[in-house]
Amino acid sequence: MHWLDALCKEIGIEVYGALSIEDADIINARLLERESFSAKSILVFLVPYYAGETVNLSRYAAARDYHIVLKEITDRLIEGIRRRYPEAHAKGYGDHSPIAERAAALRAGLGVLGDNGLIINEKYGSYVFIGDVITDLSPDALFAKPKKEIRGCMHCGRCKTACPTGILRGEGEDCLSAITQRKGSLTDKEIALMKKHNTVWGCDLCQSVCPYNKDPHVSPFSFFKEDLIPHLTLKILENMSDEVFSERAFAWRGRKTVERNLSLFEE
Repeated sequence: MHWLDALCKEIGIEVYGALSIEDADIINARLLERESFSAKSILVFLVPYYAGETVNLSRYAAARDYHIVLKEITDRLIEGIRRRYPEAHAKGYGDHSPIAERAAALRAGLGVLGDNGLIINEKYGSYVFIGDVITDLSPDALFAKPKKEIRGCMHCGRCKTACPTGILRGEGEDCLSAITQRKGSLTDKEIALMKKHNTVWGCDLCQSVCPYNKDPHVSPFSFFKEDLIPHLTLKILENMSDEVFSERAFAWRGRKTVERNLSLFEE
């Protein structure tokens, strides 16, 4: 076991890999330009989040905002890298990254690409978030391997069949998850879809029917097993302070959006 294996084991990261920056797709060069170092390598990893079933929220949204734990993990990784290489520079990301994170994870061999656009890991299925740390270390220092070809799933078609809006079949303009997160007013058709599938935030239908998610493993991170809200109600929301609300995974579109959605079910 080399030092990076030991560091990831210490943090609880099971699925990870490293790439040369040249093997990644840069989608926001300005983020890299803000840093005071020249990026050379990337450590990319998966954070499983499944902790059980939910009633009216996407499974990821039952816990607090996942960006909180991604920040904690990347901070610990950077700290560990600097223990090994005191002169190293590094920056952690999760979602808002200068690289295409999904493509990087696939090229690092962390999973296959589902027809629903999600990365699917052999153990944790598609119930994973992607994080990355970009450094000025040489790829060899992070034990980077040549990039792998991006592989697809088994193409069984179940996710396309289950998609409520048809976007995965090329028939719709938006997924149901995006509809639930839209600010402002919703159309009668959109409201009907939300009611039909009993969702006030997100949509997991394409994941629920995926064979790779048949027997999902529970996340090894305690973060996703604490402070869970599997069934959100107006009463629960009204009793949340602004501080508590701001840390929920469904908070980023604002309280009014969530209140609107909940009100649809309590009319």
